[in-house]
Amino acid sequence: MAKESQPREKEKKEFEERVIEIDRVSRTVKGGKRMRFRALVVIGNRKGKVGMGLGKAGDVQSAVKKAVKVAKRDLIEVPIVNDTIPHEVTVKFGGAQVFLKPAAAGTSIIAGGAVRAVIELAGIRNILSKIIGSSNKINNVRATIKTLDEMSVVKAKSKAKVKKADTPEKSVKDDKKDREKAKK
Repeated sequence: MAKESQPREKEKKEFEERVIEIDRVSRTVKGGKRMRFRALVVIGNRKGKVGMGLGKAGDVQSAVKKAVKVAKRDLIEVPIVNDTIPHEVTVKFGGAQVFLKPAAAGTSIIAGGAVRAVIELAGIRNILSKIIGSSNKINNVRATIKTLDEMSVVKAKSKAKVKKADTPEKSVKDDKKDREKAKK
C-alpha cells in the first residue's frame, strides 16, 4: 500500500519579514567586475518589536537570509500608546529626514515607501509621516528605526519625571509658615 501523503503545515514564524529592496552591486577586481546582491529587509512582530538588516551575497536568497539574521540581532522595542506613538518626533539620518506624528483612531497609516513597511511591522495602526530629503530607501529605513528607538528613550525619561512629580515638594510659602511656627 502506498503511504498517504499529508499536507505539510506551515511553521508559524515569530517575525514577519518584508524585503524592501534588492540591488545588484559590483566591485571591480583584476579579472573584471564581480556581481553580488544586496538585500534590505525589515522584520517585526506587529506587537512593538521591529528591526532592519542589510545582507550581501552571491545570490538573492542568501542575501535575504543574511539580512534577516542581522535584523533579528538588532531588534528595538517601540512604545505604542492607543495604536499610535506617544509624541511627534523628527530624526535625520544621512540625507534622509523622517517626521512621525501621532494620529487619532481611525486615521490609519499615512506613510510612503520604506517608512510604511517599518511602521506596519512595528504594529502601529494610526500615524502620520513625512519623508523629507533623500529618497534612499536604506537611509529612510534607518531614520525611521532611529526615530522609533529615540521615542522609547524619551518615554523612559518621562516616566522618571512623573515619579519625581508624585512626591510633593515644599513651596516657599510652606517654608515661611514652618519658620513662623518655630518662632512661636
